[in-house]
Amino acid sequence: MTLRKIKFGKIAVVIFLTVLIWVWMDMSLDVELRVSNATIMVAKSDPNLWVSFNGKSSVTIDDIELKGPATITSEVNRKLKTGSQRLEFFLDAGAEAMDSPGEYSLDVLGLLRKSDLIREFSLAVQSCDPKKLTVSVVELFKKSLDIECFDENGTPLVGVKSIEPSKVDMYVPIDSRLKAQVKLTQIEIEQARSSVAVKTPYVVLAAGQTKQAGRTVEIKISPEADSLIKHTIIGAKLAIALSMNLQGEYKVDVTNNDNVVSSFTILATDDAKEAYENQPVQMILFILDDDKKKGPDEEQQRKERKVVYNFPEEFVRRNEIMLEDPQQAAVAKFKLIPLSSAPTSSSGTE
Repeated sequence: MTLRKIKFGKIAVVIFLTVLIWVWMDMSLDVELRVSNATIMVAKSDPNLWVSFNGKSSVTIDDIELKGPATITSEVNRKLKTGSQRLEFFLDAGAEAMDSPGEYSLDVLGLLRKSDLIREFSLAVQSCDPKKLTVSVVELFKKSLDIECFDENGTPLVGVKSIEPSKVDMYVPIDSRLKAQVKLTQIEIEQARSSVAVKTPYVVLAAGQTKQAGRTVEIKISPEADSLIKHTIIGAKLAIALSMNLQGEYKVDVTNNDNVVSSFTILATDDAKEAYENQPVQMILFILDDDKKKGPDEEQQRKERKVVYNFPEEFVRRNEIMLEDPQQAAVAKFKLIPLSSAPTSSSGTE
């Protein structure tokens, strides 16, 4: 019995030591793991600041080299491939001493190395690409903004009867002309027609970056909102709004005038459409002081700008007239010709 016990004891010790050696070897043998499509996102920060990566709320890191024990790297790799784990990192502007307006250079490698996610993995970050990122910090100022209403597809809602309050205080860049927005689902639109829909406005600072207002608004939509119909406008008249500083010095040659004033479609009530067509001009092209700046060659002297549709203000306020597709406003191409060298007539060709 004694000999048998001794033999089993020795075997158990050998097995234990063998396992211990294998575990130690695995822990001591670091392997590399290369991953891509990691994301760095801007964490919530001071509401008076807009922190972004050149206007974007997040940026993709194309290549990260991790290093650690084989068992850990293998498990992390498995989770990444199955989608049960994502490499998402956060930029805390305050923690990075980026809490005042300006542009900063972010050490990406340093940010990754001290992230909670990497510590949780028990891995080391060896390298990454890109190594540096530009972080922009813009100071925001409280302004009273008008509110626009859209449906789920981003189409402006017609027949908005009232928005209470009609303006909302929000933090935006000081030179911004942004408007606050609310987006209503179809159910909410029906609710706004029968009673009111309550929504929180927001402002879009850049693609993927929004800030919400600190209060809600009540929206009512006229039950007759569906009365807006499509109208095709033909023979519109285009007016040039030339800067006072350029008047008497330059002539404006709109090189694609025929395309600009060609037919376009609006959504409007019959009254709004008639009032629009009876105006002296239907479209306005604004020419600014900076437009006189010349490029090194003839092609770069050509300018282009979206025209402004001169819809009657009273119908605009009631959302009774708009372009069918606001994103498809006509673009006028033009050149400024000094009056001292301007020909007696414009060719009107591109």
